[in-house]
Amino acid sequence: MSQPVSPARHPGDRWQLRKPAVSSRHGLVAAQQPEAARVGAGILARGGNAVDAAIATAFALAATEPWMSGIGGGGVMLIYRADEGRVHAVDYTMTAPRRLDPARYPTVGGVDDGLFGWPLVQDDRNLLGYESIAVPGAVDGFALARERFGSLAWAELIAPAIELAERGMLIDWAASLSISVAARELQRFPASAAIYLADGLPPVPAQWDAPKPLRLGALAGTLKRLATAGPRDFYEGEIARRLVGDLQAGGSRIAADDLSSYRAESLPPLTTRYRGVELALAPGLTGGPTAARVFADFARHQFGAPTPTPADFVAYARALSAAYEHRFSALGHAAPGSCTTHLCTIDAAGNMVALTNTLLARFGSKVVLPETGVLMNNGIMWFDPRPGRPNSLAPGVKPLNNMCPLIATRDGQPWFAAGASGGRSILPAVVQIASLLIDFGLSLEDAFHLPRLDLVRGTTITCDTNMAPDAIDALAAGFAIELREPIAYPTGWAVPTAVERRFGGINLAAADPRSPWASVAAASA
Repeated sequence: MSQPVSPARHPGDRWQLRKPAVSSRHGLVAAQQPEAARVGAGILARGGNAVDAAIATAFALAATEPWMSGIGGGGVMLIYRADEGRVHAVDYTMTAPRRLDPARYPTVGGVDDGLFGWPLVQDDRNLLGYESIAVPGAVDGFALARERFGSLAWAELIAPAIELAERGMLIDWAASLSISVAARELQRFPASAAIYLADGLPPVPAQWDAPKPLRLGALAGTLKRLATAGPRDFYEGEIARRLVGDLQAGGSRIAADDLSSYRAESLPPLTTRYRGVELALAPGLTGGPTAARVFADFARHQFGAPTPTPADFVAYARALSAAYEHRFSALGHAAPGSCTTHLCTIDAAGNMVALTNTLLARFGSKVVLPETGVLMNNGIMWFDPRPGRPNSLAPGVKPLNNMCPLIATRDGQPWFAAGASGGRSILPAVVQIASLLIDFGLSLEDAFHLPRLDLVRGTTITCDTNMAPDAIDALAAGFAIELREPIAYPTGWAVPTAVERRFGGINLAAADPRSPWASVAAASA
């Protein structure tokens, strides 16, 4: 087996970062962007519940972190209802257009350098531009969750996002970096370039002054209409008409009936018991079924030390390798039976939400639709472009995706909710954090700071360079491994968030210490 690759920098050069968990008797919101987290906390302070806070936070992220998620994408959420003692799932994942033609995506040799390493497709049609766009589900998913489980009015949940969109996205170093990374592709689409590359170059943050806002085109107007006309306007009304007009003018196969027929689904979660803990996972074509296989494999290993031993990390690696081999060979829309954002909310009553929303790649398709200002997903990238496979391109179906929110309960009481962004790195992060809490009894804060391993492509195990040397050596004895530093950029690590309910009504929340923006906000009352 291969030997570990030396890290790019000497150990003494590495930062040692700590981001404490936040505790409160009131509600908490953990999100990947601080302004959006504060929006959710404000909703809780005004009497909204965890579902209201999650939806408002997700809307706000469309204006504060648009390269990760927004109303042009889709996702999945899990909701724990304290009054019922039950978990519900809402599936609002993206769908291929009914008129999608797989023959439009011929492979041309080589492998793409995106999230999944698919064979290259002619003109990158599955990754970039109008033909990479799938039917978005976020708006209908948020609406269904609010209708069934929320307590505040629809317009009240969108109002903070409208204010943020009218002001514009603040350009700090992290926003400037994200735009710079995607600049070459954004410049190919006039409406996208007009917003993000106004001078032909990425915006540069002020060095000493407050961050300057970047106007987001027609997005504020679209959010205003969505607030007054209601969510179905996005699929059947004036917003839908504008969306379809722009999409078809650019070459998308999405038609009016693709939008009008879209419906989010309220479903029972996938559940499994692990060490006496009830785990609720996202059902269907998500990371949930694969996570359940991982936990079943974990159950055959006896964990016992205060923190994971080298043998425990090997057990993690073996379980993930086996589960991923099954996932990529057997799961997909034809089988029997990343950039993304994740947020978690908890309120004073103990209701919890784990919500994952995505455009898939950074800035999705890179297409901002000019009439609406909506940045669109590139959900077609989820499909395998090769024919005859479980997850091959096909019209009108949902692709296999990596989203893996999780809610854990024990003895009938809520315990924690967790999830992450990061493509194929999501599932390894979520299952390891859950194991650290369940198997080792670590605090939420300590679980978030412990070095993890990852498995993204093939059978190569990626190790955090802060992992103990004996654990790295044990993994190298059985796997091909690579070392990767937990830095802000470039990073291949997932960005998790989580909330926890402690005895006595104490709530905790944690955000990823590797991410400069990930943040927790507390409701004031």
